[in-house]
Amino acid sequence: MIRYIRRAAAFCLVLLVALLANAARVQLFEADELDANPANRRLSITRYEQPRGDILVDGRSVTGDRRTGEQLDHERTYRHGPLYAPVTGYASQTYGTTLLENAEDSVLSGTDALLAPLPLWNEFTRGRQPGGDVVTTVKASMQRAAYDGLRGRRGAVAALEPSTGKILALVSTPSYDPERLSGTGSAVTGAWARLNASKSLPMLNRAIRQTYPPGSTFKIVTAAAALDARVVTDPGAATDTPSPYVLPNTRTTLPDESRGCEKASLADAVRVSCNTVMAHLGTRVGLDGMVDAARRFGFNDSGLRIPSGVARSNFDTDMSEDQLALSSIGQFNTTATPLQMAMVASAVANGGDLRRPYLVDRVTTHDGNTVRQGGSGPYERPMNPATAVQLQQMMVDVVESGTGGNAAIDGVRVGGKTGTAQHGVDNSGIPYAWFISWAEDPDSGRPAVAVAVVVEDATAERADVSGGGSAAPIARAVMEAALVK
Repeated sequence: MIRYIRRAAAFCLVLLVALLANAARVQLFEADELDANPANRRLSITRYEQPRGDILVDGRSVTGDRRTGEQLDHERTYRHGPLYAPVTGYASQTYGTTLLENAEDSVLSGTDALLAPLPLWNEFTRGRQPGGDVVTTVKASMQRAAYDGLRGRRGAVAALEPSTGKILALVSTPSYDPERLSGTGSAVTGAWARLNASKSLPMLNRAIRQTYPPGSTFKIVTAAAALDARVVTDPGAATDTPSPYVLPNTRTTLPDESRGCEKASLADAVRVSCNTVMAHLGTRVGLDGMVDAARRFGFNDSGLRIPSGVARSNFDTDMSEDQLALSSIGQFNTTATPLQMAMVASAVANGGDLRRPYLVDRVTTHDGNTVRQGGSGPYERPMNPATAVQLQQMMVDVVESGTGGNAAIDGVRVGGKTGTAQHGVDNSGIPYAWFISWAEDPDSGRPAVAVAVVVEDATAERADVSGGGSAAPIARAVMEAALVK
């Protein structure tokens, strides 16, 4: 009898070991597959059983939480949703996450190991902490100034602190309210369908995800290349450029919208925006020199993150000489995000030192303890310091006596550059109006802000003034907000 009991006990022990081995196999080797199974709602239930952490601007939360009383118990809310949508993105129970909600999801959802009381705590407990908070670098008054300045027109604004790389404003209009996508059900799917069907593309983050021909604002890059390459040694000396200018190896003439461009100096060519002079200088710098100069400003970088991914700004690396001439004035295949052009202005303002842009100042626990500090290192040195000083004065002249007068601020040293980008079949589309600028702090003499503005549906009688007429006043309002202590 005892023998049979022993056999039964041994058999039960084998079954127990097999059961434990199978459980271990499932937990160690099949857990991820089971978690990813669409039929498994446990992860979603766990994810929304507690509130997400908040995203903060100027120390105040621009996000919130609402109890649903349903299986997915907590739903994201947004304060001033359309204003901050290009910063926060959305956190949707139906459609996932974007922008900061996506890039910092592990912190906001409480799963990041940085939030745990002990190393590997979350891995052992398979739990989560209360959602942490993400403190942004955005300045509320500047964000509002940019948003109000665009007034719902299709366009975008990006503003940086040149000395640090902090992103002070990031606006895209028309915008949308991300709260409409937060939950589940027909209201959410209907809002999603309407937003995606809209011709104005309200969910497109034009500040970092849309590229445009930068037009004449790119002439700052070309001017930097020409000065650094010693193609121009005296910015005030006349050049040998005719107006109009015949593009190399073609019969196509490039005209000037401005007067006084015949053999104009580099300084005057920037001030009144001469196409001919800048196109000619680009060909004299040469393809390799222009490609290298554009790269040092950030063009052709497909890995830039802020921490959300930024669309690659383009400057072709293989062109004919006539194409290079057009590319050197921001046309042909040259394209840039507003953030990229803010980086160009920032590099000039900061003495030739370009800082890597960033949007997250710090990450904290739910209780406010900092667990990760943001910050930025050097990105590149796009130009020599002496070149930056010369370009600063040229950009100041644009504002004081050139096409950028609408950006002037009393008692403040402001530099700028207007631009108009032709587009559409045979340039039939309404030109995009650009303005890039920077302003110094009158008290310290240091650069306080660099701004890039693009307005897609701007109009003007004269092409190159449209940037000064449509975009420069927006840049001025953003710079004024930056200078308020």
